[in-house]
Amino acid sequence: MRKIFAASFGALVLAVVALFVFAFFSPRPPLTTDPLTLAGDGSLIDYCDLPLLDGSGKGAIDIPKGNTPGCGYDHFPLPILHACTEPLPAGAADIRGLWRGVTGNVGHVERVEQCGSRVVVTAAGIIHDAGPNSTARVNTDDTEGSVLFTIGDREYCSRTSANMVWNDGVLDFHVFGWGPVVVRRYPDGEELIWEYVDGSVTRMERLCRLPAEHKYPKPRGRRFSLFADE
Repeated sequence: MRKIFAASFGALVLAVVALFVFAFFSPRPPLTTDPLTLAGDGSLIDYCDLPLLDGSGKGAIDIPKGNTPGCGYDHFPLPILHACTEPLPAGAADIRGLWRGVTGNVGHVERVEQCGSRVVVTAAGIIHDAGPNSTARVNTDDTEGSVLFTIGDREYCSRTSANMVWNDGVLDFHVFGWGPVVVRRYPDGEELIWEYVDGSVTRMERLCRLPAEHKYPKPRGRRFSLFADE
C-alpha cells in the first residue's frame, strides 16, 4: 500500500513539475503581431465608431495572428483586425467595442474585436487572438500576463492556450482548445457579461474612448526575484 501511495505521489509531483516547466520555461510562440499595430496608439480611437463588416476588405485569414509581446505590451496597441471586414458567422453575437466593468471586476477595461469567426480580446497588457489567421494556429497560444518571478532582467509569466467558440450567441473559451469552458462572454441589452470559471460575473458598459489610466498597463504578478545579485 505504501509503495502504491509513494508511486502515486511521485507521479503527481513529476506531473506538477512538468506542467510548471512547460508553463514558464517552454519556448514562447513566435511574435506574429504586425509591428505597426503594436507601435500604434490604440487610445486615440473612437470605439463607438465600429467598422462595417460588409466583406469589402480583408478576411480574417488574411491577417497575421495577434499575440502578446513578452509578458505584456507596453502601451495599448491599435486593433489587430482594423483592416478586416468579413461578416460575422451565424450564431455569433456582435460584442465588438471597448468595455469597462461596472460590477464584479469593477474598472476592468477590455477591447473586443471580431471579424468572421475570429475574436481578439485586448486588456491589461495581453492580446488573446483566436480564429483563422495567416500565421499560426486557430487557438490562442499566449501568456496570462502575470509575472510570477524574474531571473535577471527576464520576466517569467505562464503560457495559456484556449479556443473561442460561439454557442447560441455566447462566446465560450475552452482551455487548451479541447478542455472545459473557463470563460463566457455574451451581450445582455447594452451591457457585456463576462463569466469566469471561479464563478465571478462582471457586467461591463460600453466606452467610446480608452481611459487615460489604461493606456499603459500596470505590472501584475508576485515578481519574485531569483538569483539576484546581492
